[in-house]
Amino acid sequence: MLTTRAEAPPSRTAVPVAAVLVLALLSAIAPLATDMYLPGFPTMADELSTDAASVQLTLTTFMAGLAIGQLVIGPLSDRWGRRRPLLVGAAVCVLASALCAAAPNVGALIAFRFLQGFAGAAGVVLGRAIVADTVRGAAAARIFSVLMTIGGIAPVVAPLIGGALLGPVGWRGVFVVLTVLALVMLAGSFFVLRESLPASARQAGGLAATFRGARIVLSNRQFLGYTLAFVFSFGTLFGYISASPFVLQTVFGLSSGWFSVAFAANALGLTGGSFLNARLVGRFGARRLLTFGLGSMTLWSLLLFGLAVTGGLQRWSVLTLLWLTILSLGFVMGNATSLAIAQTPSAAGTGSAVIGASQFALAAVVSPLVGLGGEGTAVPMTLVMVASALISLTAFATLTRRPSPAIERTS
Repeated sequence: MLTTRAEAPPSRTAVPVAAVLVLALLSAIAPLATDMYLPGFPTMADELSTDAASVQLTLTTFMAGLAIGQLVIGPLSDRWGRRRPLLVGAAVCVLASALCAAAPNVGALIAFRFLQGFAGAAGVVLGRAIVADTVRGAAAARIFSVLMTIGGIAPVVAPLIGGALLGPVGWRGVFVVLTVLALVMLAGSFFVLRESLPASARQAGGLAATFRGARIVLSNRQFLGYTLAFVFSFGTLFGYISASPFVLQTVFGLSSGWFSVAFAANALGLTGGSFLNARLVGRFGARRLLTFGLGSMTLWSLLLFGLAVTGGLQRWSVLTLLWLTILSLGFVMGNATSLAIAQTPSAAGTGSAVIGASQFALAAVVSPLVGLGGEGTAVPMTLVMVASALISLTAFATLTRRPSPAIERTS
């Protein structure tokens, strides 16, 4: 359990509420930092005397830092424990966020955003690793459901928060708010979270041990199956997030106000699905609920794609099917994450890094794909969503057909 001792032994049942709240913030900080400043792009270009492409590069470098940071920090935490890398990463994230707020030009902002992403990766990757160290089975699936829900909702609500802040405080003020959130993350990590990986469970050795941990993770077929199920289900979600502003407003004529309502309804759907999953996982098991979630997500996205291709997609049907698809994700992301990390308990940091880096790498690929067909059609969005769902379901069905005895006991 995550207690006030310097080093806590693993628990199988529960995590204190205060620790869950801090872990939730660790999951949210990176998505918030990704999207909160997006509404300020035009203003930033004017104030920094640059073009839109250069401002867009601040987002690209942040995502690169976030992916690379997870791949570096996760394996290192298997050697050094979770607490030290987390505190250092949180402290650097505070500094980088403050530097972004004070950036004198776009070149400096690009560099500071990479540093912010790299340091912020500590919260994302180590939050998952701490859960894996601390709880197992249904308890882990419940906590991962909470964390993955926050990670899924944060990109949806972040631009809305940023838009509300932009007028009163400007884009630099948005980064000040992110600095404050990073400070809260640092304080929570210092005062609430204690070391979850005992010294006896850490990987000894240097670079060779790091590569050995990576080999253990990447050679585990079931880990890859659950990871691909999670990553491509996130691809379904990100396809929706990236394209729905154009699809719902340009193609189906929703006003900006009603689009915000639809976005909020889908966020509530994801929250509701995750809440139901957390309540049911102890009774039905993570694997069974994951099977249901993947099947449901694939079914609804197939219907979306079929109606879009045949021209039968109407406003009511697109809103309903999108809501059902996003609701299904509540049964996928937490369960897939807990089952994946449970496969490699001796390298939970490395496993978490692979999951997180793959997740954001796919998100970076999905975003431009949904715009290839232009703004006047829903086909690219639905194609990306159904392709991601099918890959997710196929990876799960083919790579995790025979769960190990350990997983059968804990799920």
